[in-house]
Amino acid sequence: MAARPAIDDEARRRRLQRRHLLAVNSRATTVTAAADAVVGLHATTASTVYLSAWARVDGFEPDAMDDALYTDRTLVKQLAMRRTLFVFGHDTLAEAIGAVGPRVTASERTNMLRDLRRSPDFDDPEGWIDAARAAVLADLADGTARTSTELRARNPALDGHIVFGEGKSWGGRTAMGPRVLNMMSAAGEIVRGPNSGRWTLSRPSWVSMQSWLGHPLPQVSAADGHRALIRRWLRTFGPGTETDIVWWLGSTKRAVRAALADLDVVEVDLDGGSVGYVLADDVPGTTASDDDVEPQAALLPELDPATMGWKQRGFYLGDHAAQIFDSNGNGGQSAWWDGRIVGGWRQVDGGRIEVQTFETVSREAARALAARADELAEWLGETRLTAGYPAPFMKR
Repeated sequence: MAARPAIDDEARRRRLQRRHLLAVNSRATTVTAAADAVVGLHATTASTVYLSAWARVDGFEPDAMDDALYTDRTLVKQLAMRRTLFVFGHDTLAEAIGAVGPRVTASERTNMLRDLRRSPDFDDPEGWIDAARAAVLADLADGTARTSTELRARNPALDGHIVFGEGKSWGGRTAMGPRVLNMMSAAGEIVRGPNSGRWTLSRPSWVSMQSWLGHPLPQVSAADGHRALIRRWLRTFGPGTETDIVWWLGSTKRAVRAALADLDVVEVDLDGGSVGYVLADDVPGTTASDDDVEPQAALLPELDPATMGWKQRGFYLGDHAAQIFDSNGNGGQSAWWDGRIVGGWRQVDGGRIEVQTFETVSREAARALAARADELAEWLGETRLTAGYPAPFMKR
C-alpha cells in the first residue's frame, strides 16, 4: 500500500499566502474575484469585508466594494455558515443557501420560539412567526428596499418584543422583528440591500432576494451544496482535516463525510499526525508550485477568512491563540509574516497603526510589518475603526 503524500506546516503556510491572495504576485484585480477566491468574505463587522479586500486587491478603494454590493450586485451579503454573515458571489451564494440555509433557518426559528414561549405576550409563538414572515414577504413583493424600522411600522404583525433579565441590571427589551428578518435571510427569501451607513457601519435595508438579484435564486440541494462548498474550501484552504471542514461549514460529520466520499480527494499526512484532505488535482507535484512564494507581511481585520478558516489552527497560529481569539472563538486583528500570525495591530490616536508582535521577529519582518502599517494608516486617512470583536491583546 502506497504511503500517503505529506504536506508539512511550512508548505501549508506557503499555500495559505498564495491562495488567500496575501502574496504580492497573487493579489486579485477585483473585489468579486477576491471574495470568490476565499469562498466568501466575513461581514459580521461592517468594516471587515473592506479591510479584507484591502489586503487582497491591488489599488482597492471602498467605492469598489460598494459598487459590487449595491450597484452591480455581483456580491451579496448572506447569513450562512455558523450563522455568520458572509459576502458571496452569486454561484457561491446559491450553494451556501442550499447547503446550510435550511440548518441555519431552523436554528434561528428554534431560538425565536424558545424566547417567545417564555414571554407572556405571545399566545401562539408559531403563528406569530408565520404571520410576521408572511407580512414581510407581502410588503417586499414590490421590490422596494425597506429598513427593519420601516417594516415594523408598516406591518404590526412584525412589531413584537420580549423582556429578558427582568429586574436585573443587564435586563431589557429586545425586538423580535429583526430576528424574523435574519431567519428569512438565512432561507434566501430576503437579502440585505442598500446600506445607509458609511462602510464602517451596518445600517441595511431589506429587499426580496429575487428583486435584488434580478432573477430567481437557483435551487441547490443540500448534498450538492455541501459538495460545491467543500470543493471550493479545499481549493483555497486545503489541506484541512474533517474537523476543520465540519467546523467551517457549521454542518455535521455525516454531511461532510458524504460529500468527501463523492469528491475526488486525496488523504495527506499533516505535521502532528493528523490526516488532511486535498483535491486530487492539487496534490504537491500536480499543480503550479507554491514554493516560489516569498515571505510577506499582512495586516488582516477581525474575522478575516484566513484567521477563521480552520478549527485546528496550530500551523499558522502557533501559541498565540490567547492573544488573538476571544472566549467565543472570534479572531481579532492580526499581523502576519510568512503565512503565520506573529502579532496583532490596532489603530491608535491620530490614526496611526500600531503593530504588536507576540514573538521575536526578524528585522526583515519588522520592517515589512511597519511598512504595511504605514500603508494601512495612509489608506484609512481620517476613518476611525471600532472593533466589533477586539482581540484579547487589545484589551490588555
